[in-house]
Amino acid sequence: MVNRVLVVDDEQTLALNLQAYLQAQGLEVDVAHDGFSGIEQAEKLKPDVIVLDYRLPDMEGFQVLETVRRNRQCHFVLITAHPTAEVRERAAELGVTHVLFKPFPLVELARAVSDLTGVERQRRASDNPAEGFVERRQNRNDTFPMQLFDGSWVLADRRRHGARPPGPDDDQLLTGE
Repeated sequence: MVNRVLVVDDEQTLALNLQAYLQAQGLEVDVAHDGFSGIEQAEKLKPDVIVLDYRLPDMEGFQVLETVRRNRQCHFVLITAHPTAEVRERAAELGVTHVLFKPFPLVELARAVSDLTGVERQRRASDNPAEGFVERRQNRNDTFPMQLFDGSWVLADRRRHGARPPGPDDDQLLTGE
């Protein structure tokens, strides 16, 4: 049985990276970028686990959690860049057993999801960072779609293909605008 995960995070690059990573772990993963669409997708898709950002543009993550739990039980992993005691305590009160503080290793997210679903995940090279590094160095065609928040992946791609160094007109490439 394939487990379904819903990632609710307003940082699109992060959400897509989490989606790609969890899909590589053999999970079905959907993404929502705000609380309202997260609630809608949770009702429609009935995920086993929701990876939920604490701060969303339209509401607090705990509001999403409480609304979803009114209609169905599912597990939550809270992710936040605000590691305060208040957030941890409120999460514990609401029964959230896994809180990850940004930035966190992706393998920690995979472990949390595995714990919550009760399914042993497949061993990946990323379980041991040293082995993963060696494997990536040997496999130059690795297509895992990781992107950095500052657009560095664009520059790295251009350098690999021998393009000229970026100039002032290339700001558009970095910001995506």
